[in-house]
This record gives sequence, structure tokens and C-alpha cells, in this order.
Amino acid sequence: MSRDRGPRRLRRLDRSALIAASVTALSVTASGCVVVHGEREVLPAATRAEAAKALRQFTAAYNRADKAYDRSLDAGHVTGALADIDGARLKAGRANHPGGNPAHTPLRLTDARFTIPKKAGWPRWFLADARGNKGGDARWLLVFTRGGTDEPWEVAYLTLLDPADVPEFETDKDGWAEAVDANSTDVAVAPDRLSGDYATYLKDGEGSFAAGAHTTVWRQLRKKEAAKPGLATQYIDEPLTNGDYAPLGLRTADGDALVFFTTRHYQKQTAAAGATVPTPNKSVLALTTGEIKQSLTMEFVSNQAALDPKGSGDVAILGRVQGLTSAQGE
Repeated sequence: MSRDRGPRRLRRLDRSALIAASVTALSVTASGCVVVHGEREVLPAATRAEAAKALRQFTAAYNRADKAYDRSLDAGHVTGALADIDGARLKAGRANHPGGNPAHTPLRLTDARFTIPKKAGWPRWFLADARGNKGGDARWLLVFTRGGTDEPWEVAYLTLLDPADVPEFETDKDGWAEAVDANSTDVAVAPDRLSGDYATYLKDGEGSFAAGAHTTVWRQLRKKEAAKPGLATQYIDEPLTNGDYAPLGLRTADGDALVFFTTRHYQKQTAAAGATVPTPNKSVLALTTGEIKQSLTMEFVSNQAALDPKGSGDVAILGRVQGLTSAQGE
């Protein structure tokens, strides 16, 4: 399809008309085709057929990679937090089982539902919510993203939620959902602040987060670990918000936002004089550089799904998937 600007008379437009034409969402080419400028036009991120195809392709690639313990086999289908978490899992598995995964069971995702927002600009993204044959009754929530029409759909976020925790989403008359801007001020915490606020909360307990397994309970477990005699345990929590780690939010039917966001966490264990750091398991050792003499520093990436209430209130962390990505012995 030619991108010629058309008949000669169109090229004689005065300057003001040319400026006006340059910001329109549609431009008609000489062949009569219509070019849609996705960076400006508010459009569904994908068709439902495209979303279903992306889910099938991801599942097939995920199973190939899991069976072979080969992260290159799904590298084109994962990004962001999931690429870090699952890539490290596959790397460790490969180190311990060079011949492949002896416990491989293919992942099957059924009863898939797609929540596809309309938005302008890139990246485009959508949510797939499916029943898996792993994880009990939990629903698998996968957030697919891509940065342009020539790029593949990749899963950036993967979270397992209890079916009762999956909210109903706001949709228009055609069934398209509403994306929540990263800097939205109509929810308790702007999505682009959630990662930093969560990291701060884990450090000192300050912030608007509801009590639960991923907030109050996790902080209590950390305090218990830090109190073990002969072993000093330190924690550092950091936000991850840029690029493929950017938060993504969907408007719920109640006006809240379901937000997916990423954080990075470090845990350092240092043994007292005359003591040793507990020997980590094979998966940790496979990701460890250096010799573990007096200390071990482990790096984790975690992705969360949070219900961010409309107006004000406490943010509820509904689900969290965390994975070790590297470790350093000293």
C-alpha cells in the first residue's frame, strides 16, 4: 500500500491545512487505503481473536521452555517481571537438569476471558484470565503487552488469584475495557506510585495498604527471620517502574483500579563469627556467584496485583508472584 499523499491538488494545500492534516488520526493514501495512526487514535489494544491467539502462542512457548529447561524457547513471549522470574527458574533448572525437566507437566489454560482496554499510544496491552491445571482453583491472570504493530505480544505480569478476588471490569457498550492512567488521581494511590509506596511500606510499615499475606504477614515473617540468633538478616526493597516494568491498571465496575506493578527485593544473610550461613538449596546455588563464606545476598523480583480503591482507602495486595533472580556469596 503506497504512502504517497495522493493527487496533486492535495499537495497544494496551504500551510494551515497541512498542519491540520498532520494531526488527523486517518490519512487517505493515493491507493485509497486508510492508514490508522495508533499512536493517536483511541483503539482496542487487540481483537478478541488476536488475544486468544497470543494466549495460545504463549502457552505453547511456555511449555516448550519448561520441558527443556531452556529459557530461549519462550524468550519472545515474556518480558518485564515474568521474564526475570521465570527466566531465572529455567536457568537454575537447566543447571541442575541439563537433559530437561523430569517433572514437566504441560500447562493448560482453559475458560479464558479477555479484558481488552481501548487506549491511544503504545504500549498496548490486555488481560487474559484463565483457569489453569496448576495452582488449584486459582485463576491465572496474564498481562500481555507490545510496543508496536511489528512486535510480538509478550506476557509482562503473571499472577494467580482466588476466583472471588478477580473483579468485574468496567466496559463500554462494545465490551472494551478502560485503562487507568499511571498518574491517575481518582484512586487512592496513583499506579506509578504503587511500587515505591509498597517498597516503603515493607521497610517501615508506613503507607495505605490493607492487612494481609503480602503486607502485615510478610513484615512479621521478616521480623522473625531477622531475630534468629547467630544470623543477621537484612532487607532492601526497591521500586521497578520503567519500561517493561511500568504499572498497568484496569478500571473495575466499582470505579476502583486493578493494578499490576513490580518491585525488587534483596535479602542478605550474614553469619556471626564462628557460624555459617545455612546452605541454600540447589536452585539457589545454581544462581549464585562467588563463594558463600560469611554472607549470602539474594535478589528477588516480585510482581503484584493490587486493588486500588476509588478516591481513598487502603490498597489491597490481592496476589504476588516472586522469584529469585540472582545471588552473591561472600
